[in-house]
Amino acid sequence: MGNLLKVLTRDIENYPHFFLDFENAQPTEGEREVWNQVNSVLQDSENILTGLQSYKGAGQEIRDAIQNPNDFMLQERAWNSVCPLVIKLKKFYSFSLRLEEALQSLLESLTCPPFTPTQHLEREQALAKQFAEILHFTLRFDELKMRIPAIQNDFSYYRRTISRNRINNMNLDIESEVNNEMANRMSLFYAEATPMLKTLSTATTNFVTENKTLPLENTTDCLSTMASVCKVMLETPEYTSRFSSEDTLLFCMRVMVGVIILYDHVHPNGAFNKSSKIDMKGCIKVLKDQPADNVEGLLNALKFTTKHLNDESTPKNIRTMLQ
Repeated sequence: MGNLLKVLTRDIENYPHFFLDFENAQPTEGEREVWNQVNSVLQDSENILTGLQSYKGAGQEIRDAIQNPNDFMLQERAWNSVCPLVIKLKKFYSFSLRLEEALQSLLESLTCPPFTPTQHLEREQALAKQFAEILHFTLRFDELKMRIPAIQNDFSYYRRTISRNRINNMNLDIESEVNNEMANRMSLFYAEATPMLKTLSTATTNFVTENKTLPLENTTDCLSTMASVCKVMLETPEYTSRFSSEDTLLFCMRVMVGVIILYDHVHPNGAFNKSSKIDMKGCIKVLKDQPADNVEGLLNALKFTTKHLNDESTPKNIRTMLQ
């Protein structure tokens, strides 16, 4: 079926095996409406990453202002440095809300009856590719954010200054852009180690909760199938040789880790349990077979952003592989 080819499963494994052409899948007429809606969000994702990558922070200006509280010029310089950064941070946060909406549209399409999640992936390859692109973006965003402690320092300074000026009855123009309620929500968002992943986890959990007539398995099977897709693509030279770009390898790894984390948050027993439909041992092995520099952040994401890794039901060998 087009770009998605079923691979004969070996008897010893009960996991679905597929090859999905992440590089070339195009939307069919039936996918077009949702695809367009999601695409309008995804086309801004590179700009968001570029903006985050170029985030320099106002650390020096803030330090100067704190050390010289009576120097009005230094206070003003710090404030004028922080305000544009806060507008930037609001832009990233607003994008996370759009991403949440896009993810829920995709989940709706990829899990709705009468088709199974596997049939959906066969029929709607372009939507599966967009789902993968959202996860890819999410892990890239969070990897970058973790390396920029300035974000929380800048935002804390902004909030302290706003509070102080409120006490002094000063009205600041920026409050029309970032009011107190918005600042509270942004504060919670940036307090997370992996804010975009947290957004997607919450969105997926909410999707399951709000769609009471939809069996939970429809959502978790969609995620476990995606994990298998990526695992097989990564461990099969016959498939990796089809990629026109080496970046597709990293793309597959990020997507695999992203769906594992979502599955672990949504499934009551998590991804590491023996009853899990995800071959965790195989997925971790695939990551460990890659150059360490490429996978350190991904292995850390499995260690620190999953929910059930440290449960008693997690096999010891899985825990040992991630130590």
